[in-house]
Amino acid sequence: MAKLADSVPSGALISLGCEGSANKLGIGIIAHDPTTGKSAILANIRHTFNSPPGTGFLPKDTAKHHRSFFVQIARSALRAAGVSPAQLSCICYTKGPGMGAPLQSVAIAVRTLSLLWGKPLVGVNHCVGHIEMGREITGANNPVVLYVSGGNTQVIAYAEQRYRIFGETLDIAVGNCLDRFARTLKISNDPAPGHNIEQLAKQASGKLLLDLPYAVKGMDCSFSGILAAADILAAQMREQDAREARGEPAFNEAAGEVRITPAELCYTLQETVFAMLVEITERAMAHVGSAQVLVVGGVGCNERLQAMMGCMAAERGGSVYATDERFCIDNGIMIAHAGLLAFETGFQTPLAESTCTQRFRTDEVHVKWRD
Repeated sequence: MAKLADSVPSGALISLGCEGSANKLGIGIIAHDPTTGKSAILANIRHTFNSPPGTGFLPKDTAKHHRSFFVQIARSALRAAGVSPAQLSCICYTKGPGMGAPLQSVAIAVRTLSLLWGKPLVGVNHCVGHIEMGREITGANNPVVLYVSGGNTQVIAYAEQRYRIFGETLDIAVGNCLDRFARTLKISNDPAPGHNIEQLAKQASGKLLLDLPYAVKGMDCSFSGILAAADILAAQMREQDAREARGEPAFNEAAGEVRITPAELCYTLQETVFAMLVEITERAMAHVGSAQVLVVGGVGCNERLQAMMGCMAAERGGSVYATDERFCIDNGIMIAHAGLLAFETGFQTPLAESTCTQRFRTDEVHVKWRD
């Protein structure tokens, strides 16, 4: 299992990983000891671009943020790790999936470092980075993976050197659904809109579950209709607030209306979408015969999602594995780790092919480092 390290293990292979697929710019450095097979985290530095409340982060603004902070974060990572560029075995970067402009900014930066330092490049699939970091930190051997973030929602299981996608979103990702609803409520984006929705949901009584669609289709989910319905409820809440401000009754209890609050809205949205995720994850566990669930991606930090998944897994005699925000939220160390695993099998990305792509499927990657 990876651990925070005070020094570089003797004879270790060391990689620098750069992540910038969305609004997080992360640079991490990890060492793999070929003798013991153990990993040591040397640095994990991250800087987040936050847009004003009620707005999302645009690709051009996010790319500008990454360009502005890349050198500063890279220097901080090297300093924290106590290593020099000469000690690096390779430089790893997120090839995709993600937002085009931010991905390109980081790809250009790592190509520059590769030429300056004379180090090979390794392009990494963002989703595989999450999975391998989760496995390394938690010790989960061969779990069903629920990958939930702002840009991705997938249920994954490993087979024959591929991470096979058993189910996924048919439209927007669950994290995107939560983030966009945070904009509807004009919730702060600092530290993250999904985190702030989680905290609001904790304030709800738990006795009122508003009516939202439940959209599971086989192994797949759909979130856009749920978001639209939640937006309608938010509009009703604002109308109730306006009535109350005019000194009128906020709602007609005799007609079956209820008082809607931001806490109840956040609670209802979380309970609905997380129940959908638990259902498709349980179906995948039954299909592959696994008793382990690994939750990765930014939404995986949500304590309520972890608790709901834990209840399901316990009923099946299984267990849930998750990491904290250092490794669940997009970070450079996951790219460094997954890239170094590939590098150790002989994989490199030629400079001429060190491009990036917004669409890079999880199951496209040859996972050569696993049996």
